[in-house]
Amino acid sequence: MNDLLIKKTTASFQELFGSTPSKIVLSPGRINIIGEHIDYNDGYVLPAAIDKIICFAFEKNNTNTSKIVALDLDEEFEIDVTAKVQLTDTVWTNYIRGVIHQLTSNGFELEGVNCVFSSNIPVGSGLSSSAALECGFLFGMNELFNLNIKPIDIALMGQKAEHWVGINCGIMDQFSSVMGKENKVVKIDCRTLEYEYHDANFNDYALILLDSNVKHSLMTSAYNERRQQCEEGIAIVKSHFPEISSFRDCEEKHVLELKDKMTEDVFKRCYFVVKEIKRVSLACEALDAGEIEKVGQLMFETHEGLSKEYEVSCDELDFLVDSVKNNPDVVGARVMGGGFGGCTINLIKKGTETAIKSNLSKAYFEKFGIELKIYDVKIGNGTSLHTI
Repeated sequence: MNDLLIKKTTASFQELFGSTPSKIVLSPGRINIIGEHIDYNDGYVLPAAIDKIICFAFEKNNTNTSKIVALDLDEEFEIDVTAKVQLTDTVWTNYIRGVIHQLTSNGFELEGVNCVFSSNIPVGSGLSSSAALECGFLFGMNELFNLNIKPIDIALMGQKAEHWVGINCGIMDQFSSVMGKENKVVKIDCRTLEYEYHDANFNDYALILLDSNVKHSLMTSAYNERRQQCEEGIAIVKSHFPEISSFRDCEEKHVLELKDKMTEDVFKRCYFVVKEIKRVSLACEALDAGEIEKVGQLMFETHEGLSKEYEVSCDELDFLVDSVKNNPDVVGARVMGGGFGGCTINLIKKGTETAIKSNLSKAYFEKFGIELKIYDVKIGNGTSLHTI
């Protein structure tokens, strides 16, 4: 599938600009096995890059103006890379503008480029197409102009570009898009950015994403609200336990002891976060021991917490998880990403996927009148140059 995407992007570049691109960059989306909504709470996360990508074709154009073409949208824009960068009403362009802003504000002198990109990452499904867009464009500029930006700094600048756009995301999406490795998950310490790889030996299991095909408008407002509630909660914890500097140092008993000092919502958010941070470490131990079914059980526990305590699920997502919870061939399932729509991630025993997909699609349509989208994914490499 990616070979076709690369051919299409390259051919379109040649057609539009009359030349062969000098660099092809592949930048992946990501999944997160476990560790949801804790990247901004000083926890650990366990993401992986996937084999769904954005393909970029680049060349320098020896002017100050870059021309960027989004093939899938049939849209393009031009930007003077030496001028002050402004936000616009065309959302996708803002991620590119954010990257250019990051580069220029960090003192890098840029020239114009011609760039065409196309993607097979489903947009709006919680697979971080925006991070792939930021990091892929940044990676390409880094390669074209020999800027010598380290991979970890590409991830951090990508995150700052997203903040500039107005989405106060943690580091997980950009980090996993840049630093992913085939058949590995990466445990990221979101406080120090230390990281370690763990084998993801899902040989007997398929990773299936079930896209609810809904996106409730609560997403952005609720995301920011959850962050504020967590900040309020950790401030209360710190005021009673000065030795605690973040949720990382918290035990469940600390939060339980302060339940009457917090609003009900703040308590529930904090209680989820403390338990979820522990689940990531337990999942790594299970992966190292090859205990995939244990990983799956932790995923089910995470979903329960995201639904009942963090309250970022919705009826459609709960239905998808509840429908497979008692199926012995589904070892784990949960909502993945910000919530209020998007995908559930499912670990399913190989050989049983077809029947499960068929039954779920039928049941989901009968319940909600919505077509279920289904994506098979494999764990792939992070952002890289493709040899032309």
